[in-house]
Amino acid sequence: MTARLIDGKQIAASILADIKERIDARESHGLRRPNLAVILIGDDPASAIYVRNKTEACRRVGIGSVPHILKTAPTEAELLALITRLNEDESIDGILLQLPLPAPLRPELFIEHILPTKDVDGFHPYNMGRLAVRRPALRPCTPAGVMTLLHHTGIPLRGLHAVVVGASNHVGRPMGLELLLAGCTVTTCHRFTNGLRGHVAAADILIAAAGKPHLIPGDWIKEGAIVIDIGMNRLANGHLVGDIDFAEAEKRAGWITPVPGGVGPMTVSTLLANTLEAATLRSAS
Repeated sequence: MTARLIDGKQIAASILADIKERIDARESHGLRRPNLAVILIGDDPASAIYVRNKTEACRRVGIGSVPHILKTAPTEAELLALITRLNEDESIDGILLQLPLPAPLRPELFIEHILPTKDVDGFHPYNMGRLAVRRPALRPCTPAGVMTLLHHTGIPLRGLHAVVVGASNHVGRPMGLELLLAGCTVTTCHRFTNGLRGHVAAADILIAAAGKPHLIPGDWIKEGAIVIDIGMNRLANGHLVGDIDFAEAEKRAGWITPVPGGVGPMTVSTLLANTLEAATLRSAS
């Protein structure tokens, strides 16, 4: 048995093409193109690559990217003041604060300072809460992107047992909420979980989001399972790998995402979809 590959690049490209078409239609009706403000602090190479990819995607679909590149870390007051200015700027539809932040800046303080209606990452407690009570607004990008991948398999999700390995605020926890919303029975595993292998082996849908290379051996996977690997880990030799041993998992799974080229492109496309949605809601208000 060889799993069918879920091509995140191809699916994301289709989403970006739809976003571009919708933005062009907005402009033809006299509405301006959406604008996304991006705040990048410091010189973390991975963050710089992520921001560059997002900026290029904005250019492709016609979203204005407004960079705020801060080479030296601002004070808490300075960063709050920048976010306040962007909140009040009527030309800005979305605000992206690139994480991680350099110490001692606390991301929660600044995420909560972004207007929920401009929180295109979907991290604000208001947007998380809306998802928790089954009334989603702007959704966290990676979990929402994963749901799009799952729907592209064509397999009905309702009633399936989904196991999420990882419980971070921005990925694992909202991932569980998205799966509940889709009608799955959800188990969330974390660093205190006992018997991880048994939980993984019972999963009809396995979502790995722990950020630990090859944490899950392929022979743990249930035959025919849908396997989504959110992990993106760079080894000492420079290779990127996921949280799952892909080579072995591919022999047992029914569907599987590659690393890279699976979830990553979906995160970016969902961010831009959120930016367009934020702009649309602002135009309607």
